[in-house]
Amino acid sequence: MPDLILASSSPFRRMLMENAGVRFEAVAADIDERAIEASIENEGATPDAVALILAKAKADEVSQRFPGALVIGSDQTMSLGSQVFHKPKDVADAENHLSLLSGKTHRLNSAIALAKDGIIVWEHISHADLTMRDLSKDFIHRHLSRVGERALSSVGAYQLEGEGIQLFSKIDGDYFTILGLPMLPLLQQLRLMGSIDA
Repeated sequence: MPDLILASSSPFRRMLMENAGVRFEAVAADIDERAIEASIENEGATPDAVALILAKAKADEVSQRFPGALVIGSDQTMSLGSQVFHKPKDVADAENHLSLLSGKTHRLNSAIALAKDGIIVWEHISHADLTMRDLSKDFIHRHLSRVGERALSSVGAYQLEGEGIQLFSKIDGDYFTILGLPMLPLLQQLRLMGSIDA
């Protein structure tokens, strides 16, 4: 029976936890993220609220399957003003994303929730603001031709850890928040709760 569970199938989030030397097991949450998003966005939920609700839903669902375990749920939304972005459906959608973000500053909203026995015991949200340089349509097309399907795996149609870094002129926020798991507040809370060595 695991003591600490990461409610995620994301290889990036697993890598962050492993690199930090945290002992955990990864178990994907069995929730319909798109259905939850659609219902709360129709009610006018903010990008922060959407990320937090999804993080809590993941942590809660897995914690009910593993009594006694502390479960980490996380989620991230991307917003430009009040507009919330979702993962692009195809390359044309990715081109549209990058065209809309070109020359503007967008925000990544990364939420974490901890649950035990179906009760949320802690929640947190961190932000990163990313300014994309002005991109020509031709450059966007060439960039997406190079990165291919990888552009469809993230909400902004880019990966900062890869060629996506070339799209930006300024970044305010920490690396972990950008990858969708704010590690510093999470590790601090796990230490306070005695779940990892302090």
